[in-house]
Amino acid sequence: MLTEQNLTWLGLHILMPGLMLFMLFIVGDLAYREKAGRFGTLVLFGALGLGMFGFVIKWALTRYVI
Repeated sequence: MLTEQNLTWLGLHILMPGLMLFMLFIVGDLAYREKAGRFGTLVLFGALGLGMFGFVIKWALTRYVI
């Protein structure tokens, strides 16, 4: 049976990383299709990946530091 705790664990450890990988694929595909070049690709990954990076840092800090 799927309890609230199991659903939370599944979402945080399986579904969220899967969504992040899919978003990285979308950003890479966007850079490729628009012929962004090296700098444009770096800007896309930097700007759009910053939110994902913040989420990972928050998770690591709350899990291992606090």
